[in-house]
Formats: sequence, C-alpha cells, structure tokens
Amino acid sequence: MTGYAPPIRRLIQELSRFPGIGEKTATRLAIHILTTSEDDAKRLADSILEVKQKIRLCSLCFNLTDGDLCEICRDTTRDRELVCVVSDPDSLVSIEESGSFTGTYHVLHGTLSPIDGIGPDSLRLQELLDRISREGVSEVIIATNPSVQGESTALLIARLLKDKPVKVSRIALGIPVGGDLKYTDKMTMAKAMEFRRDF
Repeated sequence: MTGYAPPIRRLIQELSRFPGIGEKTATRLAIHILTTSEDDAKRLADSILEVKQKIRLCSLCFNLTDGDLCEICRDTTRDRELVCVVSDPDSLVSIEESGSFTGTYHVLHGTLSPIDGIGPDSLRLQELLDRISREGVSEVIIATNPSVQGESTALLIARLLKDKPVKVSRIALGIPVGGDLKYTDKMTMAKAMEFRRDF
C-alpha cells in the first residue's frame, strides 16, 4: 500500500476487513470510490450508516428487518403452520428467490460449532420451541446446510421436536439439477441415495 496517501491507505485497510476482500480487491474498490462523484460516495456512506442504525431482528422469526416484523411475517397470505428453519438470512433469501415456499421462517443465526464456541444456547432454539407451542405450527422444515455443523444442528432440532405434535422434515439433499454424476463428491452422492424418492 505504499505510494498511496494516508486516507486512501486507511480506506483500503477498512475495505480489506470485509470477508472475501483481499488487499488487491480493496485497493480496486478504494480507487473506484475515489473516482466516483462526491454524491455517489455520500450515498454509499449514508446507506452503510442507515443499515447500521435501522436494521434489527424480526421479533417473530429473527430475519433482518427495519420494523418490528419482517415483510414475510407481516404477509397475511403466508402459511403460518409451516415453518422453515434456516441458519442465516442469506439462506432465507435463497429459498425465497426460488419462489417455491409459501410458509414462514425461523432464522437461527448460526449452526452448532463447539470449536467456535457456538452451542445450543447461542442459537434461537428456545424461541423456535416457544413459537411452535404458541402458534400451532404443524410442520417444521429444517433447511440447514449439508455440512458437519448443519447436519449436527438439524439432528439437534429433530431431537428437540421429537415429542412435540409437529411433523419434522429435512430439505432434500443431493445432485443439483444439471449436475454430472462423475463430478459429484462422495457426501453429495450418499445424500442423493439416502433422500431418493419414488418415481
């Protein structure tokens, strides 16, 4: 970073703190910000401050929102008896973009990871149990990632709900549409066989 004026170096340093942004990408972003208009830079700065000041967790599902309830929880057309449990808001957005789900969500904000100090108490599990009892939920779909942490979290949720009057299902895992079997890893192939369905 030598050769850049101190304010540019500071901006590069701050941008490189973002996940997946190395020093070279941070430098390109900093130079782009420098070459944009002052209005563009102000809009960027204002949008960052607005997110920090206004965004909070939905009081029902813990999705990100700027109100007490998120847009999905406010939507009266959603099926309240169907709750999809996801590990983070990004997973929720992916499911929503598919247009295939009309129920509601519950965002855990993480998955079990003892090595990182994330245990059951760090997740929104008690809130899920309270919600199931309070709202008459009939089915919980567990949609955590097919990683060790995601699978451990799914198993824990299934155990917690075992004696509850609610159906517990897991999203299907396996070969993606358009995938090639010869390039499929062992775990994905095993899950595809495990979650096979009638044809």
